[in-house]
Amino acid sequence: MNGSVLLKLIGGAIVLYIAGFLLFAIFLPKTPAEVRPADGIVALTGGGARVDAADALLESDCCKRLLISGVHPGTTKAQIKALVHAGRRFDCCADLGFEAADTHGNASEAAEWVKAHHYHSLIVVTANYHIRRSMAEFAADMPGIRLEPYPVSPEGIDLTQWWRDPHALHLLHSEYAKYLASLVITTVDHKA
Repeated sequence: MNGSVLLKLIGGAIVLYIAGFLLFAIFLPKTPAEVRPADGIVALTGGGARVDAADALLESDCCKRLLISGVHPGTTKAQIKALVHAGRRFDCCADLGFEAADTHGNASEAAEWVKAHHYHSLIVVTANYHIRRSMAEFAADMPGIRLEPYPVSPEGIDLTQWWRDPHALHLLHSEYAKYLASLVITTVDHKA
């Protein structure tokens, strides 16, 4: 392969990467007005808005139980309940998962919880910039389970004008790179 062809391939890959990132950032998923009922809900830790939204879904009786995945081992259920001003169903129907340290761990932890409860459908609650990677990881760990994405806007950062905020740009770019890596890894693992 000569240098000219190699440069064209590299240039094409860079253009595709940038175009993909722009589409990823411009079309961040929005919180749905309605959600299809499911057996369970899983909220990935990483922001109060996620757990607030998951608790609101639990209180709407759209699901049987809630799993909050990736909880710090020193955190209690009472602390989370007070933090999010959880509703009446939180005591009986919310479980805490302490094992997950990353998105792949969230998917594994949720898969075990789904299996233990014999669930067939799950609402996945996480930040809008994180939902695509989460859904890819969850689908890889839970084939045959109906997954409903429930993206929420993160607190403390405005992603609607991400190009004006270096922190938002960095967050989105970092998540886009992780999403691409996750797609490759889950595809390779699935075929192996």
